[in-house]
Amino acid sequence: MTSALLTDLYELTMVQAARRAGTASRRCVFEVFTRSLPEGRRYGVLAGTGRVLDAIADFRFDDADLRYLRGAGVLDEDTLEHLARYRFSGDVHGYEEGELFFPSSPVLRVEGTFEDAVILETVVLSILNHDSGIASAGSRMITAARGRPCIEMGGRRVHEDAAIAAARAAYVVGFASTSNLAAGAHYRIPVAGTAAHSFTLLFDSEEEAFRAQLVSQGTGTTVLVDTYDVETAIRTAVDLAGPELGAVRLDSGDLAEQAGEVRRLLDSLGATTTRVTATGDLDEYRVEELASSPLDGYGIGTRLVTGGGHPAPGFVYKLVEREGADGAMHPVGKQSLDKATLGAGKRAFRMLVGDRAHAELVLPGEAEIAEFERELTAELLAAEANPDWSRTNLRPLQVPMILGGEPTDPLRPPERVEKARQRHADSIRELDLPADDGPDGPIAIPTVTDGVEAARVLR
Repeated sequence: MTSALLTDLYELTMVQAARRAGTASRRCVFEVFTRSLPEGRRYGVLAGTGRVLDAIADFRFDDADLRYLRGAGVLDEDTLEHLARYRFSGDVHGYEEGELFFPSSPVLRVEGTFEDAVILETVVLSILNHDSGIASAGSRMITAARGRPCIEMGGRRVHEDAAIAAARAAYVVGFASTSNLAAGAHYRIPVAGTAAHSFTLLFDSEEEAFRAQLVSQGTGTTVLVDTYDVETAIRTAVDLAGPELGAVRLDSGDLAEQAGEVRRLLDSLGATTTRVTATGDLDEYRVEELASSPLDGYGIGTRLVTGGGHPAPGFVYKLVEREGADGAMHPVGKQSLDKATLGAGKRAFRMLVGDRAHAELVLPGEAEIAEFERELTAELLAAEANPDWSRTNLRPLQVPMILGGEPTDPLRPPERVEKARQRHADSIRELDLPADDGPDGPIAIPTVTDGVEAARVLR
């Protein structure tokens, strides 16, 4: 199956109607953005861009696709023949994967003819909304973990294909490993996992189960110690493995209280390097509550792979500029209540003072940076506020990804993921948000569209 049918029917019926009207070949600019962040979210994280590029490259209607569409009886032969020849030949610019986004951030810009670009809407939004929802929640969990490694282990809570994408998104934002072997194989994400309660229950005694696990996996393994009595299990595991036992895992009960008790018991038995890890319906709030507990890592599943209560950031794919009958490009936008859009393609920058982010700058149309800087300087001088311009700079956020239908990035999927992981780490450092502030708070930086707004931020 190609990616071409991962779309909504109205994309194709719009193409048919536009072809009949003679407007399908008009040049257009579409942008992907979200109007707001969920309550309490300080930023969002863009993930899935690499998968979007693969989906665009694979967006071809093969014979089976065309047979299905012909049988559906909705499209005429002219449109079907066009789809048979379809190859995206436009341009795509966007934020690098792993980058942070804010309200109105133009995270992706697709330029081409109407019939070239409009039919990509559904597949682009489906990937970006899913992966970015997981990445945005996962980034908060990583912050709450304060450097302790987190394992993604939510594959059994979502569709099997979504599980792979979820593991990928989690790794982009800093998760150390995944339990999902398919994600490990395709994206070279480190995999982790040892044994579940069923393994212990299989044996006539917990001691037999632990012995079998240690023989198979070595003393560096992680044993699950809350099938029966935690203290008895730990004493048994240390007796069998010695102080070299790798880790013990707690999956239930009062994790904060148990963690302290387990740590003290392990130390008293000489297992001072044995790690204590926690699993069991964790999210950023629960991890935050455990910040002072002597835990060495977390396994996180359901709340991560379902987006932490916000499974989609609300990305939309809107036409913001199109060619008119006069051959010139014109900004266009909705004017409907609560859903108005700002016309014209936009340029985006992260406004930094030193190494710290202060604002998201989004300039509509052909606005020049020089004009923005003149406005900003005039406003600051009028207010007798003049920051050290040598430490102020604008970091461009949009990079070319596809030009003339050809991808600009030759990296393989695993290399893309590593690059995105680094981009996310660098962008988080720019925000400089103290972990002790907790997961929720006001939006980290404002979105500004001119020098006047930017001056208010810097004053």
